[in-house]
Amino acid sequence: MARRSPEPSSTFEYRLAQEAVNLRQQAKGMPAGIRRAELLRKARQIDVAGEVNKWLTSPGLLAPL
Repeated sequence: MARRSPEPSSTFEYRLAQEAVNLRQQAKGMPAGIRRAELLRKARQIDVAGEVNKWLTSPGLLAPL
């Protein structure tokens, strides 16, 4: 299978945000349990990754508040 590359117009931050939304949607339809908790944990990790990326790519590179 050929791997589909992301659209050139979508930024890294956008792709991260979309993945977090997709994971939360999957978790929404699941009963409470380990798999649901894993999906929500991964979504939170992706949110943090997006924030870290914003901080690292900011022009002033100021420490987060």
